[in-house]
Amino acid sequence: MVEDLQGEDIDVEGGYVIPGLVAILLLVLTLPFAFKVVEHQLEIFLFIMGVAAALISGIMDQHLIIKALEEPLMITAAVFVAGILFKLFQTKLQAGIRATLRVVPFPAFAFLVITVLGLASSVITAIIASLVLVEIVSALRLDRRTEVNFVILACFSIGLGAALTPLGEPLATIAVSKMGGDFWYLLRTIGLYVIPTVVGLGIVGAFFLKGRPEAAARAEGPGLIEDETSGESYKDVVVRALKIYLFVMALTFLGDGFKPLIDTYVLGLPSTALYWINMLSAVLDNATLTAAEMSPAMELTQVKAVLMGLLISGGMLIPGNIPNIVSASKLKIGSREWAGMGVPFGLVLMVIFFFIVVL
Repeated sequence: MVEDLQGEDIDVEGGYVIPGLVAILLLVLTLPFAFKVVEHQLEIFLFIMGVAAALISGIMDQHLIIKALEEPLMITAAVFVAGILFKLFQTKLQAGIRATLRVVPFPAFAFLVITVLGLASSVITAIIASLVLVEIVSALRLDRRTEVNFVILACFSIGLGAALTPLGEPLATIAVSKMGGDFWYLLRTIGLYVIPTVVGLGIVGAFFLKGRPEAAARAEGPGLIEDETSGESYKDVVVRALKIYLFVMALTFLGDGFKPLIDTYVLGLPSTALYWINMLSAVLDNATLTAAEMSPAMELTQVKAVLMGLLISGGMLIPGNIPNIVSASKLKIGSREWAGMGVPFGLVLMVIFFFIVVL
């Protein structure tokens, strides 16, 4: 039995709530990979699943609807304004990247982008860092495989780095609030793991990203070649912002809708189990999981296990983190494309940190 938002008991064990939520979770994990129409309309699909989860859990009320309408506003506004600004200054941005690639080899450039954006995201926020990332990657015009791998590595980096201060992302803000910590609480707690990992991701990018950016080829020529037809239209900027609004709204419904399942079967588990269970953050809102799981009564090892499990698995699939959502929307990266790199790479990191943090 768990209490809903009005304080009434919901019978989650003997009724339809838990089976229904498990069924929705399985659909979210499988349908985007099984059907292209679902993959191409991921925002609408997740919105439907989120509404279904909230209805099954019995928490769909005015409070949740208002929350779901308000939650995406800041992110959507940031994406829209940045999209307009980047479009206005697209030519100068491309020229700056080409000028940089004249003097900086691509492996070093990849290392700097992945590392600097990851660390800076704790100050400039994960949203702004991801917006800068997609504009840089768009200007590079890499081959498709290199572009996707570059973005995924950078999103892992941004997702991790943004958790170092409460400014970076909602997960960090909620964690500090729940634990009663100061501004530097997360840096002290997980900085020893996060900072070397961000640098390590940059090194991986430098050594393993293959391909020669078109921007570099142009930089070697006698002059800059402008391509005004390659950029997106103002309509594209608006559509992308609306898609991200719907995406974040869907995650709000999903996160709150799955609360009975989390309360019944996740809370109270040992840190070793929580670490792996938190792979749910690949498809659910990790801020919701943070709010549900973290407590000042936890031992430091448990806090580290919960946070690192959430942060790493958040990079595995598109819904797992805001940088993933923004980048996939702008660069039209599909669920299967992302999972092909994100899932195995995320699992490797999960295994490594299981031994470092949990054991």
